[in-house]
Amino acid sequence: MFSPFRDADGTPKALAEVTWEDLSQLADLDEGFVLEFKRDYNPSVQRKIPKIVASFANSRGGWLVVGISDDEHAVCPIARPQADFGQILGELCRRHVSPAPPFDARFLPDPADDARGVLVVRVDEGDFPPYIADGVVEIREGSTSGPATGAALVELYGKATGRRREIAEFCHRTVFYPAEGADGRPLPLFDLYLYHLGRSAAAPSRDEVATHVAAMRGAFSRQGASCHVSHAHDSLILRTALPAGPRDVHSAIELFGDESMKLTVPAVLLNSEERARAVATMRKLGLFSPDEGHLIDARATLRRVSSMASLLDHYVRARHIAWQGYAVAYELENMAGIILWSDDPVYQAYIAEKGVLSCGTTDCRSRVRYLDDGDHDSFRARQFAGSHFFEACGLPLGSPDPQDSALVDALLR
Repeated sequence: MFSPFRDADGTPKALAEVTWEDLSQLADLDEGFVLEFKRDYNPSVQRKIPKIVASFANSRGGWLVVGISDDEHAVCPIARPQADFGQILGELCRRHVSPAPPFDARFLPDPADDARGVLVVRVDEGDFPPYIADGVVEIREGSTSGPATGAALVELYGKATGRRREIAEFCHRTVFYPAEGADGRPLPLFDLYLYHLGRSAAAPSRDEVATHVAAMRGAFSRQGASCHVSHAHDSLILRTALPAGPRDVHSAIELFGDESMKLTVPAVLLNSEERARAVATMRKLGLFSPDEGHLIDARATLRRVSSMASLLDHYVRARHIAWQGYAVAYELENMAGIILWSDDPVYQAYIAEKGVLSCGTTDCRSRVRYLDDGDHDSFRARQFAGSHFFEACGLPLGSPDPQDSALVDALLR
């Protein structure tokens, strides 16, 4: 994306890298399709900001700089508000623009008076246009914003449809796993898909890939796990153990160049001795035929899902990426009829009264959730993966029933 700011080598600067001294570079630039200046932050400008932000999001993105005169491009510091400008503009756009446009804002304080400064807003090209400001679809027209009509509207709707199709195509497992587990039954898998919105179409450089790998190795190290990296045609596959061959069933993270990610976690199956003990217990309770049922270790599987998803949280934190820049979905494979099992007395007392916990739906993929919708500001991959996997398997998370709560506590210990 265009940046009006450059470093000493002429490389475009990201918003986080811009300094007060960089503002002098704006003297040589004119307002245009991707750049707009405002001298003051007064009520009139505040009313225009949602329209400007929406027009950039509907076009190719752009930069709004408040505290720069339109004519001479001189720095004219504005007063710093008590609240954070990012929060102020976020609330302003939530009230006036739908859907929420992708933008970031920084206030650069004046070194001579930190109560005043310049507001710099970077707006990304939106993934799901049109972005509608107070009932009007605004697009960039030269150095100003104006309403879109006819072909421009068709193009915007077509872009949103294409992006949703692209996300849907991304949301399927691409790491190979054998069709059957060690018990000869279909291998139960939980897949988590995290699509990075606003991603660059350019392939990452070797240095960028190395940076991604280093951050992922750091995430593994934080959890005391080793990190083994395999190369695929357009991704990296990361595991906690050396791959033993094509029938290896260890959990895997697939990391793409744009930092989209896929996580696949095989459920922990009971070994023959554990299964025999579980079948004997359930036979006494008259719960199911011992020849039926696919049993997984509830506590071990929860630990595996949570641990692997935590690696993704550590990674985005290390890379200074916000989860709000992602779309997320999950998928259950070969999970239909799976029975959760635990030797815990609380679990066994529970199933004696209420029956076994099992996945009561056919295999399915969830709807896509967009984490910038305002409902996922506290999103964590660990919590999302763990809760959705076990709710799908019948574990009553969040139930007000004390017996349900006691069961959840027992399995989470």
